[in-house]
Amino acid sequence: MMKPALVLASESPRRKDLLELLGIPFSIVPAAIEEKPAPGEDPKQFAIRVAREKGMEVASRVSQSVVLSADTVVTIGGEILGKPAGEDDAIRMLTKLQGRRHSVLTAVCVINQVKQETLEEVDQTEVWFEPMTDHEIRDCVRRENVLDKAGAYAIQGYAGVYITKIDGNYFNVVGLPLPLVHKLLCRTLS
Repeated sequence: MMKPALVLASESPRRKDLLELLGIPFSIVPAAIEEKPAPGEDPKQFAIRVAREKGMEVASRVSQSVVLSADTVVTIGGEILGKPAGEDDAIRMLTKLQGRRHSVLTAVCVINQVKQETLEEVDQTEVWFEPMTDHEIRDCVRRENVLDKAGAYAIQGYAGVYITKIDGNYFNVVGLPLPLVHKLLCRTLS
């Protein structure tokens, strides 16, 4: 029996680069779904639901494949910080994060169409930002495109200057927890 093709349900250049590290050939089919939390939805459940919806949407357009999807959310005090709506929203988010610890959750969904199996898990990393001045926050927003990043920052970008500590997987904060992805792919491809 032929192995199913791997499909990444994301057009994120960061997820693409990270998945390439595993050395498994894959194609990219971006998911087209709305990423909005339902009223009162828990951050973990939101991430799982969105990752699953992305995977299912792409799986409806491909066949004989293993579809890998993910969703990353930043949460602080129970509030979900998604992708900022604009520069002012990015400043608001970074102001909230500075000087505090927050959680980054990435839900990973793997749909193996050949085995008719779906695997889902969530990775969580705690991140600490040092205190920042208003000028430093604005500078951080101006230095790179943060509008496509949950929580308005990229750990691998300029904001990394202000991150003093993480507890958990670094790649999770970038957007694709490689140890978890590797484990799920090995389980479904075996």
